[in-house]
Amino acid sequence: MKIIARGNKVTLHGDDDSISIANRVFGEMLLTINQKGYLSENDVRTLIHIEKGDIDKKEDISPNTVILYTKTGAIKPRTPNQEEYYKSTLTNDIVFAIGPAGTGKTYLAVAIAIAAFKNHEVQRIILTRPAVEAGEKLGFLPGDLKEKVDPYLAPLYDALYEMLPTEKLRSLIDQKIIEVIPLAYMRGRTLNNAYVILDEAQNTTSMQMKMFLTRLGANSKAIITGDITQIDLPDSTTSGLLEAESILKGIEGIGFIYFDARDVVRHKLVKDIIKAYDTKNNKT
Repeated sequence: MKIIARGNKVTLHGDDDSISIANRVFGEMLLTINQKGYLSENDVRTLIHIEKGDIDKKEDISPNTVILYTKTGAIKPRTPNQEEYYKSTLTNDIVFAIGPAGTGKTYLAVAIAIAAFKNHEVQRIILTRPAVEAGEKLGFLPGDLKEKVDPYLAPLYDALYEMLPTEKLRSLIDQKIIEVIPLAYMRGRTLNNAYVILDEAQNTTSMQMKMFLTRLGANSKAIITGDITQIDLPDSTTSGLLEAESILKGIEGIGFIYFDARDVVRHKLVKDIIKAYDTKNNKT
């Protein structure tokens, strides 16, 4: 592939695959500059590895598929499975996203929910996780219950703060238009006109999963994310995510999307780490 620059215009020449990869790399370079304020040589290498590395060239994503526009750029699928994930949320009211860390399950779920809210498809957003570790450690942490639980909800807050202006987000949280709460707080509620996200669902019990799924009210949608290789429940406890996967498949309106190492969009080493553990587990 050749890159020809004339004045302010850059033209790419080469096969379609090379040009597609280059376009994605340039787009990610611009997003990185917007987010960090600079772009290092290592950043460029990492972006090239991510875009070129393990994605099957026979599969491609639609270049015009954008989930959400933010101040730092467009959030869009970066792998075929991510695009299938997004499209599944458009045609199903409940979507399960199952796969390893770093595949964008939670981040894209938050973007999808915010996009639905901005498009007036829902009136509020609820994000929740089971605080499994908190069951043992809450009493030893300082502060009130909120201060004790918030560390377990931090990944959800991180995604929100990246996608919405700080003051706007604080206002929406104060008005309870956006809620970030432990799963236990969902009991007894009926959620109408809402987008509900359950993160780390592999750590729900069977009863908790059923409780969550039956909270959905009129005009509500849900995304459930989880990694079935990282279940922190006691050995005798069945994961609500595993059970849901086995009994809910085939129900119209419920979609299941699966991710693997090819969908990792973090540092290249995350992809290699996942592959190494998968190889070890397959041998045992």
